[in-house]
Amino acid sequence: MENVRIRKANKRDTPLILNFIKDLSVYEKLPHEVSATVEILHKSLFVEKNAKVVFILEGEKEVGFALYFYNFSTFTGKKGLYLEDLFVLEEYRGKGYGKKLLAYLADIAIKEDCSRFEWIVLDWNTPSIEFYKSLKAFPLSDWTVFRLQKEDLTNLAKQNKL
Repeated sequence: MENVRIRKANKRDTPLILNFIKDLSVYEKLPHEVSATVEILHKSLFVEKNAKVVFILEGEKEVGFALYFYNFSTFTGKKGLYLEDLFVLEEYRGKGYGKKLLAYLADIAIKEDCSRFEWIVLDWNTPSIEFYKSLKAFPLSDWTVFRLQKEDLTNLAKQNKL
């Protein structure tokens, strides 16, 4: 992988980060779900520092990105690294860039004494599932992800005022 490197994102990259998020949403067949804006991402990533972003570059071109943050496991008593998004532009897939990003994040997890490195993948995304399994990652088939959003989240929060 000559002429390939990983770099941390900075605040000037916010529009590029949003572009990668939008590209990912198209791949995942969820473009209608994207409500992030440059302003929201700037605040979340570079003011509040809720998550971090790294890019993989071929030459001087950003060809993929990973967005991650830390969670916490009560069972291990330690933080974990949670990968929210990993995406490589279509024309650059199959070159090992996704694996290089994951290895980079795994190295961070080890250096920062994280007990786990986790992410979720859509059930239909067989290419990604097979790729993750090839790295010895395993699905947590006995766990189900739940989500509250929009009016359902608001309705539950209102019950706190009773």
